[in-house]
Amino acid sequence: MKQLLTLTSFILFSSVATPLFAQQDRFIDDYLERLENSRKYLLLIAETMPADKYGFRATPESLTFAENLMHIGYAMDWHSQSLLGNREAREWKTDTVFKVSHKSKKEMITLIDNTFNKTIKLIKQFNTTQLDDELDYFGLNRSKRQIFLLLTDHITHHRGQMLV
Repeated sequence: MKQLLTLTSFILFSSVATPLFAQQDRFIDDYLERLENSRKYLLLIAETMPADKYGFRATPESLTFAENLMHIGYAMDWHSQSLLGNREAREWKTDTVFKVSHKSKKEMITLIDNTFNKTIKLIKQFNTTQLDDELDYFGLNRSKRQIFLLLTDHITHHRGQMLV
């Protein structure tokens, strides 16, 4: 009788949990496909812009093309490695990794591509049971699932500014 109860409990739990975990895994698969497409598009834009135009600024108060590119890298690193991966965050004001500084076009493109690689590696290993975990995001409670979505929105936002 005890074995029958255990087996019944296991089957019931499996029938409920399996679709739930499958949906979470599907979210990661869908997200990675979207992020790979975003990478290809961003790298195409970065490659297409002539190096001597990387300092272009659409308005006096906007970021330059290069600053937008490096800002995307910084934000991708922060969202993935710090918010999703729990690594201590870089400080934007003192960070040198994602500052334009004297970086060449090629160095910036390589840095962005490597940042995508690190982000994708982390996401592939992400524990999907944490998707509903909440954390502070500029004073608001946001789930880690929302952090994923905020990251892609941020990339799209700044890529749009680069297209100007």
